[in-house]
Amino acid sequence: MTSAKGERTYQLKALTDLWTGSVTLEEKNGQIKEKTESDHPITTGLLGSIRWWFEVLVRGLNDNACDPTVTICKDRKHCVVCELFGCTGWARKFRFEVLDENGGTKADQIKQNQIKQNQTFSLRFTPLRPIRPEEWTLLDATLHLIAEYGAIGGKTVFKPTDEPSRMRETHHQDYGIVEILKVDPPITNLNVAEVKKYVREERWRKPESKAKDADLAWASLKCFWFVGGKTLTRENTSASSFNKVLGRKESKACRDCGQVHNPPNKCPETKRHPKRESEHLVNRNDEISKWLAGSQQESKKVFSFKNPARTFGFVEPGLITFEAMRQRLTDAWGQNGWDFLKGDKVIDQLFAGKGDRS
Repeated sequence: MTSAKGERTYQLKALTDLWTGSVTLEEKNGQIKEKTESDHPITTGLLGSIRWWFEVLVRGLNDNACDPTVTICKDRKHCVVCELFGCTGWARKFRFEVLDENGGTKADQIKQNQIKQNQTFSLRFTPLRPIRPEEWTLLDATLHLIAEYGAIGGKTVFKPTDEPSRMRETHHQDYGIVEILKVDPPITNLNVAEVKKYVREERWRKPESKAKDADLAWASLKCFWFVGGKTLTRENTSASSFNKVLGRKESKACRDCGQVHNPPNKCPETKRHPKRESEHLVNRNDEISKWLAGSQQESKKVFSFKNPARTFGFVEPGLITFEAMRQRLTDAWGQNGWDFLKGDKVIDQLFAGKGDRS
């Protein structure tokens, strides 16, 4: 086991571009525009994403993870996630640095918000206080969860397209896929039983049934699913496997005239930018589709990438089951040529390779 006093460095390769600033999409004059914030260090975006996936893992093991945006954890009364990552009155246990291929820190480049495809970089974790073996194991499993099943950073909600005229549009690009090349020093992890025992200790603050952090119950490996090698995409102006799965209408036709108008073209009848059929649900009363599709204030629950191909998402307990989600994917892809992996199997695979990792 690596000493709690020693730093750990993960060398990664960006298989797509990585965006580490914040980004939202706005429609202005019929065109999709990005609203980005690039005035914080590159470490902020990446560490926030790592923490989010750490919470997903912990909820999958025992549910005991808060939602840091509502800051319910405080001082010594905190959850197992805040024990490592910090909260109000409780400092983070480690210093986090993003290093370029030459070992230089990107944290010094305040305006640097993007790591380019095929670039090699490293994440370095240096203990500021003793870090338990269970915490190192959880952190290691989180980084492998991101690399093998998820994505990191911003813009990961963008969706692919096969339309030749639209492929280069920013909101159709892949972001956030990485590969772990090396871990230094090599790590000997604990097994899943030892980690579960730690996250289930009575000292951790438990989510309250009426608390806001209970709203994130779906953000858990208990609700996670993954399909490798498959992509949900827009095939053409009238067909979108992504929209089919979300429960949105597939056609991009204008609701007023029935024609397709790509930005910046306006509808000839209304002289306004078009309201597309694809922006609306097939059944506006379908609560499952509403939840999967999200809104401007709430993320979609399905994420898909074209190169390398992977699709993952979440189900909502009491709303949509794994079988119902699998059926939506089957309607889009057919029955053959892909495997539907549930979160419990992901946990098994993350901890199946316990032992030395280098």
